[in-house]
Amino acid sequence: MTAAPGPVPLGTASPEAVFDALDLAVRRRLPGRLHGDKRGLRLGPGSDPEEVVRYRPGEDDVRRIDWNVTARAGEAHVWRPVAEHELEAWVLVDDTASMAFGTVHLEKRQVADGVTAAVALLTQGPGNRLGTAHLAADGLTWAQPLPSRAAAHRALRRHRATAPVGGGSVDVGLAQAVRTFATRHPRPGVRVVVTDFVEPDGRMERPFAWETPLRRLAAVHETLVVEVVDPRELELPDVGAVTLEDPETGRRREIFTSDRRLRARYAAATAAHRAATADAVRAARAGHVLLRTDRDWVRDLARFVNGRPMRRVTA
Repeated sequence: MTAAPGPVPLGTASPEAVFDALDLAVRRRLPGRLHGDKRGLRLGPGSDPEEVVRYRPGEDDVRRIDWNVTARAGEAHVWRPVAEHELEAWVLVDDTASMAFGTVHLEKRQVADGVTAAVALLTQGPGNRLGTAHLAADGLTWAQPLPSRAAAHRALRRHRATAPVGGGSVDVGLAQAVRTFATRHPRPGVRVVVTDFVEPDGRMERPFAWETPLRRLAAVHETLVVEVVDPRELELPDVGAVTLEDPETGRRREIFTSDRRLRARYAAATAAHRAATADAVRAARAGHVLLRTDRDWVRDLARFVNGRPMRRVTA
């Protein structure tokens, strides 16, 4: 019996070693779930039969007569093929300053880069490509689509070569980023948004500005939202007086974490925010998975994807 792969070593190993470990984990745990069903895009030239219908003289190709059905029905029937298209997937990665936070094994941005690579491996197939858009404080940057394995390599090299734009005002928020993400490449496909949902305005209650753009994105594309959190964002440890800094704005505030009531209020507020976020994503009809920096994120992603029926993308 082959042992199950352990956590992918995003924080320490070389990009090549990380790729090999991630490739193994994805093939064992997530065998092609995001690109496995592309049937039903539209009827047209292709090779796979989609449906068998009565033969229409002058309209249907006699070479597509299904002789078995014709013999049973007593009249000519033809099969219509489904058009075959290459899949172009896109990942929007939140690369603002709050994603450069991690108190256990990884930073959130390392998990985001790993998720991007995993999605690339999940969607690999003949002609399939994956492109990325990165949201930083100074706006969106786009990386052209590459074949799936090349895109995975690019994502795993990236977190060692770049640093997020920190502090200060954010020119493009998550809502505008999702809106642009939905309109720049309109052809139906797979879209993944990786974010921590930390916004400069500090809003923790609905309605969120990104809800409507996400709903429009999910109406056209197979959409998955990957929320990345660190355990210290969910509850405060009892470590006495500390100074907290908002990574998006640079504002600082000193608090006394030994106050039990303060810790309880903080935990309740963050739990409410998580619940409101999950409700908003679900209302947008997008998939939603929560990944943590202190857990085996590949395993958690696998549990979600393997347990979720993927709807067909229609053109």
